[in-house]
This record gives sequence, C-alpha cells and structure tokens, in this order.
Amino acid sequence: MKTGRRTVAVAALVGALGLSVLNVPTAQAADTGITVSDIVINNGKPIVVGTSKEVEPPISFNIALPSGYSTANPSRYDAYPFLYRGSIKTAADTGENFIGPGSYTCYEKDSKHARCEGNLFIDPHPSQEHVDSNSDATTWKVGVSLRLWKADGGLKTGELETRSTTAQLKRAAKATANASPEPVTKGKSITVTGKLTRANWSTKRYDAYSGCTVSLQFRAKGADTFKTVKKATTSSTGGLKATVTASVDGSYRWVYYGNSTTGVATSAADYVDVR
Repeated sequence: MKTGRRTVAVAALVGALGLSVLNVPTAQAADTGITVSDIVINNGKPIVVGTSKEVEPPISFNIALPSGYSTANPSRYDAYPFLYRGSIKTAADTGENFIGPGSYTCYEKDSKHARCEGNLFIDPHPSQEHVDSNSDATTWKVGVSLRLWKADGGLKTGELETRSTTAQLKRAAKATANASPEPVTKGKSITVTGKLTRANWSTKRYDAYSGCTVSLQFRAKGADTFKTVKKATTSSTGGLKATVTASVDGSYRWVYYGNSTTGVATSAADYVDVR
C-alpha cells in the first residue's frame, strides 16, 4: 500500500536528457546533495523487447533531499534513474544507448524523503534509438539524473551519477506448435512440429532461431501442469519436430527457456484427442 501525500508526478520523460552534464554550465555542475537509493528495475528481472510493441518496465527508488529543499515543493528538484550503455555523458547528451523513464510518481514519506514508482519506456520503432541493433541485447548500466532548481525556476545545479546496479535487455522469441494427427488412435505416433523465431532489432522482423534446445511438454487432460517429455534442436530454419506415442488425451507445447540475449518463448498448447 502506498502511504504519504503524493509529492510529484512526472510524465513523458522519454528520450535523451539532451544535456551536457544536464546542460549545466561548468561553474554550476556540482554535487546536488540529492541521494537516490534502493533502485529496482523491472523487479530485478530481464527486460524482454520485441519488434513493435512498446515496453514499460516498472521502476522504484527512494529520494533524500539536501538542506534547503523539501518534498512539499517538488518543483525545486528532480531525480530519477535511467539505463545507458557506453559513456553516461554521451548517452545523456545524444540519446544513443539511452533508455529513460516514461513516467513516475513520488510519495512523500516526510519533508526530506520520498518513495517513487513508475516505469521506463522502450519503443522498438525504427524512429527511436532505444533498441536499434541486436548488440543492444546485453547488460545495461544504471545512471541517475539529479537536478536542483532555483526559486525563480532557473537551474541551480545538476549532475549525472553512475550506479553498480544493472539491467539485462533481451530479444523476444516466439514459438509455435502443431500436433498431428488429430484425433489419434491409442498406441499410434503423434508428430509435434513447430518453429522458434527471435526478434531482430535491426530489421524489426522475427527471424528463424537455429541451434536451440527446446522442450516438448505434455499436459494430460484434467492435469494442472505440463511435463517435459522430449527435447529437440531447432533446424537452420528454426523448425522443430518430435514424435511421441499416443496414450491419453492432452495438450502439447514447445518451451524455449532463453539465454543471456533472448527471452523465454512458450507456444500455444495443441490438444490431441486419443481414441
């Protein structure tokens, strides 16, 4: 349950900061005194992105303010985490290898502390630079943007900080399954075919994913869980094929458990009536 008065709600922080050390003149680029802690990205899980659908991984973090600033006046400060690759300054300046918040809301804990929750925003559309190369499927670093504002609205100071926290981006995968014949006589063979494909962030298509070990799973009619009955390796075209003996009614599916660059894929289940 969220507690405390809502102190700030920020929307559409999409794209680069567009700032060289937050566009602060050298004389003003200094320690803000803001502390951002307990950063959690996507509940600690990998972020899986396809070729067209926008992804909004949840984020949460805590803010502590310096002397002279209060959560009662959120227009005087802002602070939030973001993902980047390479140089933090280059990412913040250009937007290349940069993934920022879509929105977040902060809830006042007391006059100096707030708890913030929101989401990052990742758009694989070609017009964006969030994931425009398959090399983006890797470990991203976490940075923090910190800024203090004067009473008249002018920028007082700002800084970028690095964090030891990281986030893993992965390419989405898809699997299909088809079991035949349907229906089938008990004791006869059932052939289960399918295909495994993976998002290509460069072309914005799903391409065949070859050389992968994929599990064929079966769930008997009336059962609650699937169990692995065979494993197969995808062909050069991503194809899958396995043969099992028909015994009882039930559903078959293919499951790929992913790797360091690719997410998990589970096909729809195909039901077979055994007579």
